[in-house]
Amino acid sequence: MNEIIQTIAVYALPVLFAITLHEAAHAYAAKYFGDLTAYSQGRMSLNPAKHIDPLGTVLIPVLLALISSPFLFGYARPVPVDFARLRNPKKDMAWVALAGPAANLVMGLLWMALFFVMDAANIDETYFYEVARAGVKVNLVLFAFNLFPLPPLDGGRIMTSVLPMRWAFRFARLEPYGFFIMIGLMMLNLLNYWMIPVITGANALLNILISPLKLLLT
Repeated sequence: MNEIIQTIAVYALPVLFAITLHEAAHAYAAKYFGDLTAYSQGRMSLNPAKHIDPLGTVLIPVLLALISSPFLFGYARPVPVDFARLRNPKKDMAWVALAGPAANLVMGLLWMALFFVMDAANIDETYFYEVARAGVKVNLVLFAFNLFPLPPLDGGRIMTSVLPMRWAFRFARLEPYGFFIMIGLMMLNLLNYWMIPVITGANALLNILISPLKLLLT
């Protein structure tokens, strides 16, 4: 029980930031490309309360942690986007979808920067380092997971955007079954064949981007 409490204490802040910025990024991108749906509903906000789903963000992850489930799963309240209102719906859909994972990649970089800044400042507090590591991990996982090319995930929206219209329409029809397909892939450990390479590649990219700061601090 103590380990679970410690894990929640370490991951709570990074998870809140990760889901908040992810959903807010979708809302900002949608507004930029012409859809004011999220903006009019107050979802273009950095307030975590606007994006937290009591069931998906709090209850389900905590219950899975309590039963030591190997499958960690959770979700925020999706930002409403009316793709028909975008100036160029099929093209702009990809940019709106990509905004969320891109926000997670940027946040991962910021958490990594915080880690090295604290290390250079000789801050002697293990908890802060664990939170920074958790921040990198959470955002890399969300980045990879959301880019999986299956609707209604962001990767599915991007795939729908780039496919020819005929195939895009057929591919989009998978959306009602996307959740169940993802659960099946996780239970069979098949999702790891996507997650591990994408996370590894994204982490390598972050280390390249952070290298000038590391040189500056050493």
